[in-house]
Amino acid sequence: MSAFKLPDLGEGLAEAEIREWLVENGDTVAADQPLLSVETDKAVVEIPSPRAGRILKRHGKVGDIVAVGAVLVEFAGGKAAPTTGAVSPPRPPQKVPGKASPSPSAAPLRDSGVIVGATTRSDEIRKEAASRVGTAAGVRATPAVRALAHKLDVDLTVVTPSGPGGVVTAADVQRVHRVLAAVGPLQALHGPRRAMAHTMSQARDEVMPCTLMDDAVLAAWRGEQDVTLRLIHAIVAACRAEPALNAWYDPTAIGRRVLKAIDLGVAVDTAEGLFVCLLADVGARDDASLRTGLERMKADAANRTVALENLRGYSITLSNYGRFGGRYATPVVVPPTVAIVAAGAVRETVVAVDHAPAVARVLPLSLTFDHRCVTGSEAARFMSAMIAELQRPFFGGARQ
Repeated sequence: MSAFKLPDLGEGLAEAEIREWLVENGDTVAADQPLLSVETDKAVVEIPSPRAGRILKRHGKVGDIVAVGAVLVEFAGGKAAPTTGAVSPPRPPQKVPGKASPSPSAAPLRDSGVIVGATTRSDEIRKEAASRVGTAAGVRATPAVRALAHKLDVDLTVVTPSGPGGVVTAADVQRVHRVLAAVGPLQALHGPRRAMAHTMSQARDEVMPCTLMDDAVLAAWRGEQDVTLRLIHAIVAACRAEPALNAWYDPTAIGRRVLKAIDLGVAVDTAEGLFVCLLADVGARDDASLRTGLERMKADAANRTVALENLRGYSITLSNYGRFGGRYATPVVVPPTVAIVAAGAVRETVVAVDHAPAVARVLPLSLTFDHRCVTGSEAARFMSAMIAELQRPFFGGARQ
C-alpha cells in the first residue's frame, strides 16, 4: 500500500477543500489521470495521480477541508507516492471544547443515568463561586452555568453578562440560546467566502487603514461613457502622478516596493462570493483590450475558471460597487498592496458649475490606503489626480 498526500499547490496555501472526486475506491487509474478537484483560495484545481495503479481507499468527502500533507488516496501495493513540492504536516484533529477526544479503539458508552457511589442528605446551603473561563479577558460563570452552556451549545464568550460583578447567569445563557435558535444553524463558509474571511482577517491584523473620500463632478461628460474604463484611466493617471500608492509593503523589512507596471486588481461579484482578478499592465493597454479583459475576467469568475496566477499579483485595487448602489465606503486594503479605490453610484445633484448652481452627475470616490507607508498628502494627491482625469469631457481630452 502507498499513500498520496495533498501536495503544496503553491502561493503559501495551507489547505484546500475537496470539491469533487473523479475516481472511486477500486478504480484502476493511469499516471497523471485526475483523481479529484479541490478548491484553493478562489480557484478550482484538479489533482492528477502521481502513478498508475488501483485505488484502495479515498480519504475525505466532498466539502472536507484538507491540510497540505494530508493523505488523499491510498494505492494498492508499491512504495509511498511522492508529492510535488514541499508539504506541511497534516493538522491534528480539532478538539471540541468540553468534549474529550474519543480513543479510536474505545467502544461507545451508554449513560444509564445511575448515580455511582454513596450519597448523603444535607440541609446545608452552599454558595457556588463563579470562575473565569473563555478568552484572556475572562468570562465569569459558575460551574452550573458552564454546564448549561455546554448542554445548549452556547459559547460563553459571546454572552453578555447580567449578574453582579459581570457574572454570566443561567438566564443570560438561555437568552442567547433562544436567539441562536431563532436565527438558525451555523453555516460554514466554503470556497470564495472562506477565502474572503481569511483575507479580511489578515487585512485587519496587518494593515493600518485610513480612508479619504471625495466627489468627481461629471458635468463635462458628453454622451455615453464607460464608467469602469474611465475609472481605470483615472487610476493610471493617479499612479503616474503619485506612484507611492502603486506599491507593495513589506512589514518584515519595514519597506515598500514601488512598482512600474500598474497591475490592477478588479473586484468581481458572483453568487458564490467576491473575486479580485488581475488586469495586468493597464497603463499600456487600449480601451478595446481593457474591455475584453474585463469581460473575460467576469466570465471566468462566474464559471470558476480563473487561473491562480490571475487572482494575485496586482499592485492596486478597484472596487466599482456603484452599479449595485451606495455612495461612500471604507474598502479594505489587502496585503501586500497599499491602496484600493472604491466608486459609488453616479447620481444627479445640484452642484456649482462655473460659479453657478446646476444639476450635474456626481461620482463618489473612496480611497483607503495603508498609513504605514503612505502619507495623507500622497493619498490626497492621488485622489486629486483621479478627479482631474475623471472630470475631463473624454479620456485624455479626446473622444474614446
